Amino acid sequence: MRDIHSHILPGVDDGARDLDESLAMLDAAREAGVTSIVCTPHCREPYFDYNAMWDAFELLRAHAGGFPLTMGFEVNHAKLMDLGMEWADHLAIDGTGEFLLELSTRASELEFRQYERTIFELQGMGYTVIIAHPERYRAIQKDLDIARRLVQMGCKLQASADFVAGGRLGAEKKPAKRLFEENLYTYIASDAHRVEHYRYLAKARKSFSVRGAHFKR
Repeated sequence: MRDIHSHILPGVDDGARDLDESLAMLDAAREAGVTSIVCTPHCREPYFDYNAMWDAFELLRAHAGGFPLTMGFEVNHAKLMDLGMEWADHLAIDGTGEFLLELSTRASELEFRQYERTIFELQGMGYTVIIAHPERYRAIQKDLDIARRLVQMGCKLQASADFVAGGRLGAEKKPAKRLFEENLYTYIASDAHRVEHYRYLAKARKSFSVRGAHFKR
């Protein structure tokens, strides 16, 4: 089982604080049935330091005992616009042709129309666009047609496993269930910032499944 979204790298964002916590998260991931992890630190303010994040990846890999790790980023749309689309090749999930894109939780339907232009551009560059945790986005909570349209565009939707406990914003369980009912998700990921989030992933695995991927690629 591949976990495609995890803040397990030590000391680079609001995830693992140090290598010890990273290794504790790695143990928790194994217990949850994870067999490989995509490390996806935040590409957004105030965290983004590209070189430091790659250094943290190499540090964790050196201490991971051969556990399969891949480097990627959770790329905030606003930060991508600040950096420029030429950065996309540096921010995609390494060696997979996948791009994990985070949108604004407060974006309006009109803003989602603007996001579509960026998604089309990424797809034109050859990337499969994965939309991180759509259950958090207020516009999708109000109108599931936005999520349907993203899927029709060829995007893959990724649930963050903490929805089983209400999610980071406290109102994500209900919209997540609706998205599952319509088979709109392709992935469930830990979005792990601490050990506890892998327990949520284990619980989500027992209660939910996703079309096609079934937690695994």
